[in-house]
Amino acid sequence: MTRVHVLGASGYAAGEAIRLLHAHPLLEIGVLESRTHAGELLADHFPLLRTTDYRFALPGSVVESARAGDVVMAAGAAGQARDLVPALVAGGVRVIDLSADFRLDGAAAYGLTEWYRATIAAAPLVANPGCYPTATLLALLPLIGVADPVHVAVDAKSAISGAGRKPSVAALFAEVSGEVRAYGLQGHRHQPEIERYLRRAGARTALTFTPHVVPLARGMLVDVYAFFDYELDAGEVDAAYARAYDASSFVRVLARERTPSVAAVCGTNDAELRIDTDGRVVRAICAIDNLGKGAAGQAVQNLNVMLGYSEETGFHARAVVA
Repeated sequence: MTRVHVLGASGYAAGEAIRLLHAHPLLEIGVLESRTHAGELLADHFPLLRTTDYRFALPGSVVESARAGDVVMAAGAAGQARDLVPALVAGGVRVIDLSADFRLDGAAAYGLTEWYRATIAAAPLVANPGCYPTATLLALLPLIGVADPVHVAVDAKSAISGAGRKPSVAALFAEVSGEVRAYGLQGHRHQPEIERYLRRAGARTALTFTPHVVPLARGMLVDVYAFFDYELDAGEVDAAYARAYDASSFVRVLARERTPSVAAVCGTNDAELRIDTDGRVVRAICAIDNLGKGAAGQAVQNLNVMLGYSEETGFHARAVVA
């Protein structure tokens, strides 16, 4: 069995990853490192792990314990992975980084599983995508293979857990309860990531990205509008999405009488898509769990690819709360 260690193990995404790793039949959980909760039981911080006896380890424990052939999931604060990962990789440890440290770094494979399986499988280092880029790129990339839009507008709504597990989040939840709040309008940190991988796919389009936070514990709904200077064939667009995702275990392209649902994907690694073509405009709606497909779920899916396992391995369990 492959040992998997977790850096920054006390965050929301880390907790979801540990839940999935605990249920995985082919993996063994190693060191779970936390700067803030060293020595404490995970069961006292994550209700979904109440029946486990894992404890948070001291800072430095992962680097000290990891050996060649192990895997490290880096889920700590920005900059932590950048400092520690090079030495781990040099020692034969494979790394999946859930922070943003390597998403714009050509030395790492980009972990959007459905689009980069081959590079993920062979990579010593995988940069797990952000939640907004995951939903946006899943919704857009099949279309880029058909035509190049002149402009793309993204209206995205994320649950409060996307802000991370820190004391300010409770206050923020109280502030956004009963409201939908736009933020990051002068340049959200995920926009360069979205633009980079659209360019890699061949798109030259301008992007308007508007993120919102909504009073949900977990989940994300992204509405993507692609504008063209000519009319598209709806059948050709539908065929492109079918080619992209018909063989996917986790991406569902819905019939037009159905709408992507945050509730339907909560606690899963699933993504739901609906595509509508109306003349010169294509609307693509994507629902994911920001902690699942947008973070920990996709990380475990990538881990399965890296180790040569079926992508579905370990995904039989379902969570419904953060």
